[in-house]
Amino acid sequence: MTENILPKVSFIMPTLNAAGVLGNCLESIRRQDYPQEQFEILIGDAGSKDGTRELARQFGAQVFDDPGRNIEDGKRAALAHANGEYVVFIDADNEITHPDYIRRAVGALSKMPDAFGVESYYLPSPRMTSFCAYLTCLLHISDPVAWMMSIKPVFLGMDGEVERWTFPKGSLAYPIGSNGFVFRKSELDVAKAAENYSDTHTSVNLIQATGKREWLRIPGRGVYHYYVTSTGFWSSLSDFLKKRRRATCHFLDMQKEHGFSWTERKPRIPGWLAILLCLTLVVPILQTVGGLARMRDWRWLWHPWACFFSALGVVWGVQTYWFRAKDEKLIHSLQPSQKLGQ
Repeated sequence: MTENILPKVSFIMPTLNAAGVLGNCLESIRRQDYPQEQFEILIGDAGSKDGTRELARQFGAQVFDDPGRNIEDGKRAALAHANGEYVVFIDADNEITHPDYIRRAVGALSKMPDAFGVESYYLPSPRMTSFCAYLTCLLHISDPVAWMMSIKPVFLGMDGEVERWTFPKGSLAYPIGSNGFVFRKSELDVAKAAENYSDTHTSVNLIQATGKREWLRIPGRGVYHYYVTSTGFWSSLSDFLKKRRRATCHFLDMQKEHGFSWTERKPRIPGWLAILLCLTLVVPILQTVGGLARMRDWRWLWHPWACFFSALGVVWGVQTYWFRAKDEKLIHSLQPSQKLGQ
């Protein structure tokens, strides 16, 4: 790759009634200092009725129908049309933090063939609530239950201005592959992602197919992830509860489809124990004290609340899936509305 000939990049995004946040995401893509003629925005839309499709086209995005059952079907619908050498998976509630992120991510990945992708940092934005910043920036994984289960990635060192990371020996229990993650299209093809894409499942398949266990991060670069946009205390927790319910149904759907999940790749603790610890609150309070002492960040005070509501969301999601698993529009029907404030 030279400065004058940059490879084509495909942005892949699923949408469903996302007009309240989509414009912010698309603006951040168009602000990239990457040549506009060298990237494409491909959206798999699941039948939005709020102007999402029209808004997407205003930014030059191509919109494809997603007749599927869940979020991953939207990504597959878009990925099937991708012509880029590199693929960026991004969600409507993301905003790319810096105009040089894609150029630097593609450059890093092109120079380091042993890495299978570039992972975003989730940075705090002035437009975020403290609760959202805690979930996305402090936890990095926007769910305390998954956070308790996941292993800690191993930092290998710096290669210039790029960080190198890997999994600890014997485990792949770290959810990775969405919210600004950059892959090589050729390796996604090896994992048959266009037919069976699911972010964490595809990453595991790709790792096992290629033997690559290393990925990259660019310090201070990534996405703002507006996971929860409500501003009130109880409304924020209520929306978070609903999102965890939906995420649990989605997780169970993907586990059923693929026959495995990242949570079975030697996590720190099993899922049932993580849920129990979150519900009892003793461990979350101790973790809060540790986080406050270590980071001096008062947003850790959200942790016990988030743990409790995350566990409730899992229980609610399991119950919902038990009774409604045959509903072909189950995941879409649980989509909460989001609107990003100014």
